Amino acid sequence: MESKTSSSTVLLALAILIVIFQMASAGDPDILTDFVMPLEVTSVDASYFTFSGLRDLVGASSPDKFKVTKASMVEFPALNGQSVSYAILQYPAGSVNPFHTHPRASELLFLVSGTLQVGFIDSTNKMFNQTLQTGDVFVFPKGLVHYQYNADGNNCAWAISAFGSANAGTVSVPNSVFNTSIPDNILAKSFKTDIMTIQKLKAGLA
Repeated sequence: MESKTSSSTVLLALAILIVIFQMASAGDPDILTDFVMPLEVTSVDASYFTFSGLRDLVGASSPDKFKVTKASMVEFPALNGQSVSYAILQYPAGSVNPFHTHPRASELLFLVSGTLQVGFIDSTNKMFNQTLQTGDVFVFPKGLVHYQYNADGNNCAWAISAFGSANAGTVSVPNSVFNTSIPDNILAKSFKTDIMTIQKLKAGLA
């Protein structure tokens, strides 16, 4: 009986280690070729490795609300298998990039202009926040909830973010919680409030 229990314990421990390893190594898979071409394509030239989708941002005026322009595998197929992508972030005065996560990559943000309040929350619920000045770089660890806020009431802030994945993914915390089919009564109990408050929050995100 003791032997069976011991064996079960070992198997359980191995299973847990496998899950932890898979979580720790989650990300873009290694490729066995120099680069990945679309299935229907047999050859490419230098234009395949060139992305011009950010040209319109050069000299552009500030948008009316927070805007992100991506250069990920979706927009730029040559990034497939390269474990890297970009995003240009524009923050009009007083705008926020709400709480969100990137499940497949860390984010390295470079503040090109303006000031920006940024922060993330680790797995112990500890907040790490900082006010960035032009030229500063800040890293958001993979999978952790984070935000950016332009507290300047007069000037736009611009930032460039690099990701360690061709498709980092973005999960919006407000939308995931309040714009899904989670029943209002469960949300109310989870946030220790009443259903009417939950419904007002949902209406505010609509």
